[in-house]
Amino acid sequence: MDPTPSPRLGLRYAALSDVGRVRKDNQDSGFASEHLLVVADGVGGAARGDIASSTAVQILRRLDGPPPEDMAEAVAGAIHRTHDRLAELVEEDPELDGTSTTVTAALFDGSRITVGHVGDSRGYLLREGTLAQLTKDHTFVQSLIDEGRITEDEARTHPHRNLILRAVDGVHETEPDLFDVELAAGDRLLLCSDGCCGVLDSNRLADILGSGSIDYAVVELVRAALEAGSTDNITVVVADVVEAGAAVDAETSAAASTGPMLVGAAAEQPRRTGAASKSFFRGHRGGDTGELEPVPAAAAAGVDPEALRYAPRPPRRFTWFRRAVVLGVLGALLVAAVLGAYRWSQQQYYVAVADERVAIYRGIQADLPGLRTHELAQMTRVTMASLPAYRADQVRAGIAADGLDDAREIVGTLLDLAVVCPTPEPAPSASPSTTASAKSTKKASPKPSATTAPAASTSPKPGKQSSAPASPSPTASPSPTLAPPDCIEPSASGAPSEAASP
Repeated sequence: MDPTPSPRLGLRYAALSDVGRVRKDNQDSGFASEHLLVVADGVGGAARGDIASSTAVQILRRLDGPPPEDMAEAVAGAIHRTHDRLAELVEEDPELDGTSTTVTAALFDGSRITVGHVGDSRGYLLREGTLAQLTKDHTFVQSLIDEGRITEDEARTHPHRNLILRAVDGVHETEPDLFDVELAAGDRLLLCSDGCCGVLDSNRLADILGSGSIDYAVVELVRAALEAGSTDNITVVVADVVEAGAAVDAETSAAASTGPMLVGAAAEQPRRTGAASKSFFRGHRGGDTGELEPVPAAAAAGVDPEALRYAPRPPRRFTWFRRAVVLGVLGALLVAAVLGAYRWSQQQYYVAVADERVAIYRGIQADLPGLRTHELAQMTRVTMASLPAYRADQVRAGIAADGLDDAREIVGTLLDLAVVCPTPEPAPSASPSTTASAKSTKKASPKPSATTAPAASTSPKPGKQSSAPASPSPTASPSPTLAPPDCIEPSASGAPSEAASP
């Protein structure tokens, strides 16, 4: 005897999407049917997050039918196809670069759901009055919660609460979270974007979900989120798990009787430009409240800038012109910086060597290709050979100065250390008068006779002095031992000589 098959279950559903009180565009998309529930929150602002979310819903809704044998593979495949399609759209239109979307989808087979999840939209299960969060946010603040650095309540007001770490963007291959949840009759499912769960805590969500029909639940969730100060688009999908074949009660789900529901950006419904409607749930035409007149921009003045990252912006125009202006400004700043650096360098001075003499240079002691960084300001008479070895090495390496006056003081110090060439001594005075010597000689010498022979010797006889002493010869002047460039010529002034700039 075959075992009695377990009773089959069914879904009764309702969906609603609202543009909110701040956004000018609805970038959320949602879908609900008896086989599939989907919420996608588009990211991108000017990059058209509405296209990303509606693309995800349009691809995932192809699963709306008899469930496949491997539901996890089917859901993952649909998410990957969304990734590929977004990559194609960005390639066709570069203005869409940066678009992405969250995805939270639940595929139902009659007894359980297979959930595929990427991003910060959420899935909840209300069973016997207890609300359980099925999904885990792929956000920065969730990582802080996991690390114990902040609490769930603190995450709701964190300045980076909307910073998503994982999304379907057509660029980064993202593996979705995949898991199964067994259902029972009486369970209530909620899928919503962060415009709802980001401002309503678990207790408030459980209170609303546990009261009234699913139509009441979707309307009340949107209203409560708006009153709580939500600044984002709000999309909710609520489904009751009922026994298979249960009659559709008008009070249980008026929306489910109309067939699958497509809401938000995916519905592609024109918005009215007249006065805003006061109704949150506009009949059963997809449940999209995007027809509501957007709140003026002034209402968003106090909103945190991070929270406005989804806000739509006008498409970029004159991109090439803006880039040219930016490049021009950067070029002007670069030229100004170079000119400023050059002017500063021309106010610097240092002492170095030029033609083996000490010289003063203006500029910086550096060599740059194609750029003149210094020039000769003054040449001095101090030679390198006249300086002590250690001072000469300092000059060759260059001595920095705080200015022209400081450079001249450095030269003065070097001048004091330089070897000065010696001064030559004057020649000695002449010997006694040659006239007196000549007269003395004439008186002492006898007049020679004609027959007398010349004296054989001019030497005086012994015992007698010569009457004509010899004149002393003059003494030569001493020669200096040093000469330039080993020394410098003495000067009354130690100031360096001026030299024309080259």
